Amino acid sequence: MSISDHMTSEHKRCDLIYLAAEKAALEGDWNKARQEYQKFHQSMKQHFDMEEKVLFPDFEEVQGSNMGPTHVMRLEHEQMHTLLDNIQTALDAEDKDEFMGEADTLLMFMQQHNAKEEMMLYPMSDQVLAPQTEQIISRMQALVAS
Repeated sequence: MSISDHMTSEHKRCDLIYLAAEKAALEGDWNKARQEYQKFHQSMKQHFDMEEKVLFPDFEEVQGSNMGPTHVMRLEHEQMHTLLDNIQTALDAEDKDEFMGEADTLLMFMQQHNAKEEMMLYPMSDQVLAPQTEQIISRMQALVAS
């Protein structure tokens, strides 16, 4: 399995959990929405950790710089953290309009962010980290298991 394959499947996994939270909020089932959102938020945190604690540092070490695409991705992660917090606030208030507005913003942002990673960063990682692929994926999976 390549880094691209592994991380793209992680994006899809997070997206499915997001859709379950959004559906529950649309239906006004706030208890289910909170449960699904907690799963989604945890999945996103794990995904960010896989990138920021394993993939990005390994990529930067080989590239000799942390100011390339990984820098941009980290900045975007920070923006997504803010949106995630805003969604939690809307959930706590059971405010469907606020929830949907913030969730739609996050969804658009995630789609653009994921496209950049899937079309540029992950293929670059596959190329420059090829000898370490198996070890990198194992280290990322270990973060999720812990």
